[in-house]
Amino acid sequence: MGFGQGVSGLNASAASLDVIGNNIANSGTWGFKSGSASFADVYAGSRIGSGTKMNGVALNFKGGDLRQGTGGLDMAVSGGDGFFRVVSSDGNIAYTRNGQFSDDKDGFIVNASGQKLTGFPVGPNGQISGGAPVPFQLSKLPMAPKETTAMSLKFNFDSGAKQPAVNPFDPDNAESYNFQNSSDVYDTLGNKHNITTFVVKNPAGDWSMYATADGWPLDANGAKVAEDPANPGKPDMTLAAPVGANITFDNRGTMLTPANGKFAFAGLDFGNGAAQMKFVLDATGTTQRASDFNTTPTIQNGYAVGVMNEYTMDKDGTIIGVYSNGERQPLGQVVLSSFANPNGLRPNGDNCYSETTESGQPVTGAASSGGRGDILAGYLEASNVEMTGELVNMIVAQRTYQANAQTVKTQDQVMQTLVSMR
Repeated sequence: MGFGQGVSGLNASAASLDVIGNNIANSGTWGFKSGSASFADVYAGSRIGSGTKMNGVALNFKGGDLRQGTGGLDMAVSGGDGFFRVVSSDGNIAYTRNGQFSDDKDGFIVNASGQKLTGFPVGPNGQISGGAPVPFQLSKLPMAPKETTAMSLKFNFDSGAKQPAVNPFDPDNAESYNFQNSSDVYDTLGNKHNITTFVVKNPAGDWSMYATADGWPLDANGAKVAEDPANPGKPDMTLAAPVGANITFDNRGTMLTPANGKFAFAGLDFGNGAAQMKFVLDATGTTQRASDFNTTPTIQNGYAVGVMNEYTMDKDGTIIGVYSNGERQPLGQVVLSSFANPNGLRPNGDNCYSETTESGQPVTGAASSGGRGDILAGYLEASNVEMTGELVNMIVAQRTYQANAQTVKTQDQVMQTLVSMR
């Protein structure tokens, strides 16, 4: 027995203690993956071994526990082997399981090291575009308004209603109509306007629908009537007319006309610089029954300018902006990357890894696909270090170190015996 075996054992035990110490030191590091030292025996042309050597450090990519985060952009990978893909300022791409992100002054989503999270941007049509991942930048601009182009609601007309006591129709006289309903619409600049519809029972038993826009009467085409020349600032009520065709029902209370149940409003000019408003009111399903007048809630497709209130995230990595106007729209989609051999990744520090020939090329795509896992918003992945196991391994490594030290000591004693021989 020579000194070499014992010294190699001491080095190996020291390396094992280094790995264990690194695991314990990072037990509180988000997304950290523990390692274990692997060793190989050494032979140098003889049947007697020359000791041991460290063969490498195997990383354990088992998922850590998921814990509630505190940041608005905290995220964790759940149920898969995907990594967040980040890029540094010099263009180097790295991969991490630490989902502790925040947005910088320019709206980029970055980690504590300043690396930018990458994903699929939103295309001109407002949908996720796909293609090559790019640094993820959240737009903080207000959401542009959308003009109303369609409105729908259903009425029930009371079959027992009588003709109004006052004729002709006057929106300011409740005795000239049977029922009214108000709805909000939006012009091209995002201004809100009120459309009020009035139903009037005719002598023939059918119904007419009148309307006003911001209190101003409309004509048969759904456009605002002209001003009364004799009364400046007042509408010419002689031009007010039912919008569209008269409404009729069959003997079961089903609407017959208009046949498509639709009423067109066109040429609404509010004098505020917005384009003239055109929309269709779809009243399909309107009935005439022995019940009070009522309507379903109005559904319309316009909205005002929206200010960003918060972000939400779907499990497929789509980040959605929630706006003050009640609307939601996608801002982009975080991508995940997986590898054929994660153990071949090279640790770079800062909780990041880079690809190598041993790891294989990354397969990058949306979460919730390809086995990459889901993304859970508001959570972080804890270190997968098992403290109890590490403490046991530390005791074993310590004993192994002591035993190897004993072989060196024994070899020294043998050498002393040889030296002292005469």
